[in-house]
Amino acid sequence: MTQNRIIKNHMDIPWHQFTGNDKELPITQAGLTEKASVIGRTGLMMLSCGTGAWRVRSSMNTLASLLGITCTADIGLMSIEYTCFDGNDCFSQSLCLTNTGVNTSKLNRLERFVNDFAGECCTMSGEQIHAYLDQIEQIHGLYLPFALGCAAAFACSAFTFLLGGGPVEMLCAFFGAGIGNYLRCKLTKHHFTLFLCIAASVSGACLVYAGLLKIAELLWGISIQHEAGYICAMLFIIPGFPFITSGIDLAKLDMRSGLERLAYALIIIAVATMFAWMVALLLHLQPVDFLPLNLNLPEKIVFRLLASFCGVFGFSVMFNSPAKLAASAAIIGAIANTFRLELVDLFGMPSAAAAFLGALTAGLLASLLKNHVGYPRIAITVPSIVIMVPGLYLYRAIYNLGIMSLDVSASWFASAILIIVCLPLGLIFARILTDKMFRYCN
Repeated sequence: MTQNRIIKNHMDIPWHQFTGNDKELPITQAGLTEKASVIGRTGLMMLSCGTGAWRVRSSMNTLASLLGITCTADIGLMSIEYTCFDGNDCFSQSLCLTNTGVNTSKLNRLERFVNDFAGECCTMSGEQIHAYLDQIEQIHGLYLPFALGCAAAFACSAFTFLLGGGPVEMLCAFFGAGIGNYLRCKLTKHHFTLFLCIAASVSGACLVYAGLLKIAELLWGISIQHEAGYICAMLFIIPGFPFITSGIDLAKLDMRSGLERLAYALIIIAVATMFAWMVALLLHLQPVDFLPLNLNLPEKIVFRLLASFCGVFGFSVMFNSPAKLAASAAIIGAIANTFRLELVDLFGMPSAAAAFLGALTAGLLASLLKNHVGYPRIAITVPSIVIMVPGLYLYRAIYNLGIMSLDVSASWFASAILIIVCLPLGLIFARILTDKMFRYCN
């Protein structure tokens, strides 16, 4: 009996066939095709880690310069079209990913590969380099789905407190987000489509939250007003990396990559909020205001620092960051996010302006820390401000749009858009102030 087998829509690229007949020839003495294959594969692998077009192109240019050729590249969210010249001939290639995601651990290995290429890899053959890239490519995820579920649970529970929720909302969001992200990771591992992964995980998270709250209401008489936190159980789905990198790419006039990343992020937000809205209608849940916590100022600041640290650490783990990198991002995120929240509470600053200053603070702190921890800047900055992305605002905008409360929906949309615009702007200006290479358009 024959079994049905799913045929790949994207064919695998036989990279080792580009190395020619002489497997021992150093890459610096190899032909144009062999050199170009190393450059293209490195760029495609970096693109698969979720980093922006500017960083991918910079790495490809570095390798091209070391190999004595010229490279031009057009980079999107999922594909690269590039051409290499050696003075006599040119070689063009179009490469495409099967899926996209975030993997800061693999990104770190690839950046070290590029930085160390002149000293360690120039004497290697093309075959040896592709074998080394094979090893890096096998770095899929540092954590199992259960660990990623726990990371989402801690992140969303902390997010719940920062949005105004108390112990009941935090506990329900903990289990809802944990089970939801565990389900998403299992589906992604089996290569299910993006829409199914989003719909199943968000629906599962909301159902778990509502179920736990109903049990608590029946057993202990917990107020139904704690239903406000069901939104927080789905915030693990926030596409922070593509949102932020789209802004950075647009700042460098990488229009194709920036717009494609923005479209990808909007797709995730639209599908997630629509399914959460439909589940809310079925379960009669409403995004009401949180019950007051009655904390004094010192208590509020301390708990916000702790919650921000836990939230950013959880999101960093979800991005496949090693513990040291996740802790570095969490320290920066705790300082920057608490600073942002206090600007709003103590000085009455508009949320968007506070978001800009919070992101700017995170970017400046990351620049100071980058040389000490040895990790890519983007792997520190983006996780540290993901917790500032207004997922609650976006959901409330969609919810009110669905029930035709258009004035309220427009207000939530406007607030969310202003904050979303200001977050990458803060990182961009921090980068302009601290990185002279990023400062120029060349």
